[in-house]
Amino acid sequence: MFLGLDLGTSSAKALLLEVDGSIVGTGSSAYPVRNPHPGWAESNPQDWWEAATVAVQEAVGGRGIEVAAIGLSGQMHGVVCCLEDGRPLRPAIIWADTRARKELDLYRALGPGLKRELANPISAGMAGPTLLWVRDHEPGVYRQLAWALQPKDWLRLRLTGEVATDASDASATLLYDLSSDYWAHQVIEELALRIDYLAPIRESSEICGIVSPSMAPGWGIRPNVPVVGGAADTAAAALAGGLVQPGGVQLTVGTGAQIVAPRDRLAIDTTARTHIYRAAAPDRWYAMAAIQNAGLALEWVRAILGASWDDFYREAFEVPAGADGLTFLPYISGERTPHFDPSARGAWVGLRLSHGRGHLLRAALEGVAFALRQALDALLATGITADQLQLAGGGTLEPHWRQLLADVLERQLLASGTSFASAKGAALLAGIGFGAWPGATQVSALADTPELVASPQSPDAYREAYQRYRELYLPIAAALS
Repeated sequence: MFLGLDLGTSSAKALLLEVDGSIVGTGSSAYPVRNPHPGWAESNPQDWWEAATVAVQEAVGGRGIEVAAIGLSGQMHGVVCCLEDGRPLRPAIIWADTRARKELDLYRALGPGLKRELANPISAGMAGPTLLWVRDHEPGVYRQLAWALQPKDWLRLRLTGEVATDASDASATLLYDLSSDYWAHQVIEELALRIDYLAPIRESSEICGIVSPSMAPGWGIRPNVPVVGGAADTAAAALAGGLVQPGGVQLTVGTGAQIVAPRDRLAIDTTARTHIYRAAAPDRWYAMAAIQNAGLALEWVRAILGASWDDFYREAFEVPAGADGLTFLPYISGERTPHFDPSARGAWVGLRLSHGRGHLLRAALEGVAFALRQALDALLATGITADQLQLAGGGTLEPHWRQLLADVLERQLLASGTSFASAKGAALLAGIGFGAWPGATQVSALADTPELVASPQSPDAYREAYQRYRELYLPIAAALS
């Protein structure tokens, strides 16, 4: 059996997979994201470790002796500043953090050739700008630094004592040369950062260490179990969904949201509105449109308004489409596609005395859906086609929410049987590394056959509200900046 562990933004998820692709066990455990200052988003790596231990114990049950290999996936872009042995020097700075806005000017000053090496939009929350912020604002931490790791790679160091990363995570740091497929030496030198802080890059299915004897008992597994390179959560979810070859398009709604399309060549978006990253398979890439504020914004709205999730959906869908003229801009942590504006701010616009809590909730769901529509349009403008979207992640399980998304996106939505897609992708990579399957193309046959769960029924009901949403971004952003 193969164990996959996904270190998400707000929870760890573990999944145990049989050689035939069947899921034997799952487990999950949540942890907080802290916001000590406006625009900051941090996590305590010890919280990750404790939650990972709980999730693995739940998934493995009494079958720990049968685990043959482990794969890791995790949230992208973050930075864990740590010592040689993995002890963190400060809380991890994660992808939703926008503190490095001024550091983006250093990236903008790079020459055209160096920017082309990065092949991606310049954005706060990525590891490169964040590391510049640490250098300039916390010099004591920077001087002690031995490693600046991605979240899943910190977990591997804690688990095995070995340091490594993979190309799918490395390519999403703004420190990676997509054309040479390795760290961008010239960019790193121009930014006056140190390349020795960055982990060696290995293949996603390559064995990169073994579980140390001191860590194995806590997870309920044998010591010396091999651990493979793994992948960024989005890349792992695409692998689990069978999206290795160009053709399909995947929508993942979690704390943030991503729309992903596999590529068999490096295709750079010259408009700088979407991303291109390495996939979890050799010689494969994926184009991605990403928004910061999906579940992040909805959870904030739910908490602020004192609604349970059952209340949220019930009251929201008692209100008609368009929320009686109320519009929600979900930009509570800046935004990526298509604006790439870390200073963007959220708002409810159009409030009247006749609006109640249900209108606020309905507008919040529609605002996130409209942000996804803008992201999808940006991705389609790069030449990708999508008549259907394949759902991954756990943020699109509610049927009415799925229907709203289908209507706003004007696409059929398909879903498979698990909300643990990234953990499953990590387990598949473990199996490839162990030798159970020959490669990523072959494991795509193990993907669940997705079923149609929603088709557009009332797209016209949202078009006026969507146009209103699009027109509000610039004046609201200008007024609040």
